[in-house]
Amino acid sequence: MIGSAIEALYIFNQHNEPILEHVYRSRPATARILLPLYLAHPEPRPSMIYLPNTNPPTTLFSLALPNLLLLVPASTDTEPLSVLEFLHRLVDILEDFLGAPLLASKIEGAYDIVAQLLGEVCDAGSVCNTEPNALRDVVDVPRWVDKLLSGVSLPGSSPSTLSSGSLKPQFALNPATSGPAIPWRRANVRHTSNELYVDIVETLSVTLAPSGRPLAAFAFGSIAFTSKISGIPDLLLNLSVPGGKQAFSRVFELPVFHPCVRLARWKEKPGELSFVPPDGNFMLAGYEVNLLPSIDLSSRSSKTLNLPLSVEVSTSLGQAGSEFEVRLLISSNFAGSSSSSASARPGIGSRGSGRSTPFFGGGASAAMPSLQDVVVNIPTPPAVRNITDLRASRGEAQFTPAANAVEWRFSTKDVASAGSATLRCTVLGSLRDEQEEESLKIGLQFDAANGQYNEKEDAYQSSHPEAIVSTTKKEQQQQQQQRDVRKVQQNAPLMPSSAAVSFSVKGWLASGIKVESLTVDPRKSRGLGEGVKPVKGVKYLTVSRNGIETRC
Repeated sequence: MIGSAIEALYIFNQHNEPILEHVYRSRPATARILLPLYLAHPEPRPSMIYLPNTNPPTTLFSLALPNLLLLVPASTDTEPLSVLEFLHRLVDILEDFLGAPLLASKIEGAYDIVAQLLGEVCDAGSVCNTEPNALRDVVDVPRWVDKLLSGVSLPGSSPSTLSSGSLKPQFALNPATSGPAIPWRRANVRHTSNELYVDIVETLSVTLAPSGRPLAAFAFGSIAFTSKISGIPDLLLNLSVPGGKQAFSRVFELPVFHPCVRLARWKEKPGELSFVPPDGNFMLAGYEVNLLPSIDLSSRSSKTLNLPLSVEVSTSLGQAGSEFEVRLLISSNFAGSSSSSASARPGIGSRGSGRSTPFFGGGASAAMPSLQDVVVNIPTPPAVRNITDLRASRGEAQFTPAANAVEWRFSTKDVASAGSATLRCTVLGSLRDEQEEESLKIGLQFDAANGQYNEKEDAYQSSHPEAIVSTTKKEQQQQQQQRDVRKVQQNAPLMPSSAAVSFSVKGWLASGIKVESLTVDPRKSRGLGEGVKPVKGVKYLTVSRNGIETRC
């Protein structure tokens, strides 16, 4: 039977030095034994590695951060996704308590808090509580006043400095000892300014054929929610998609929800999210959208996607076939910079799939989406020695030999107008190819067996008068054509095979999903206060990290 028990947790700093070892159950292999075995695998290392040479044989789960490395060993059959999800949730919890980014110095400086968290999130290997709001009710976090008083050896107000008699009434009156009524929301939440913000972010993944026909197009979305409101509010978030309610099952594919969402309400009325939110920032939902309609492949076109940018690549250009051209097409719907209000949360307007989206809670028209951070990445084969003569009509381009790629960057001003931008480059292959070409021009022939250049027998003119015959113009043209064909064939493997574009668009979603309303139910809410109207806002953002790729 496959379980999901956590045997131990090992945390290393950026120098691969252990800073924390926490064993939950059994006797797993130590960090000193597991780390060299993990580092022995070549990069990029997978998140799950089987180590048969340890005693006992161990499956090692890992999560590599920019400054930390987390390892979890498992000597029995374990559900991999459960362990990896535990690692990700643990990092989120530590960042919530210690601050982001998570650093080794923060863990070492707050080990008392980290030790409490590790004991609460997992008990004897069983994952128990991974909700930050609930953990704040049971984990004692010292205040800055307590730290100051403890530094000068004065008693503070922490439970450790109180007498046993004073602890009894405190625990009797503290509802946290019996657990919060709502696991994901801490008790007695109070805010001076009540705010509710919705951030919908979609990441594009689009693959285009050389003809421009889309082969695959997906948008991976996440709905982030910020709740800073007193009491226990009961919220209702209404979403809409192009095509109406009946299109939700087709557009909103593979949804995942936070435990606070009432699934029965979503199944009964798709598009309505009813929930009691945790306090602070959290991920409300995630989804996947197939941007291509369910029609025949031959009738698909990139115009149906309404992409802000697209890339075209032409290779083997010029007389020698050593040049290639990249063309960036900028849609007129996204050119130009929007006003500063387009990025502000309260009352923001946006567009979805080219359609005008009303203001949040109103009916005014939206501002034009803002296109930013445009970068075109053109990977080159390893055989390319250099790329010269980079001629860009807009932006700046440079070749990085270490990465074997051409990076073409645009400022916001460069993409302010619709149309197209072109980049033409010349590739240089190995020196040996150039030497062979020069030898053919001067009458030398390369001997591969000896590694030398030998003179052709007919390289020099004969001393006989009848041999001194000038080559006709037609023969010279044929020789030149043969040399050009040979050059094109030599340079063909040096051409790029794809080009990808990265960008971000504020105020637009590729799926067309938008927020219609966000309301607080006063009948179900508790502790909100009379006449309190929270500030509401929504923000849309579409991101492409080399997500739109054109094949050559």
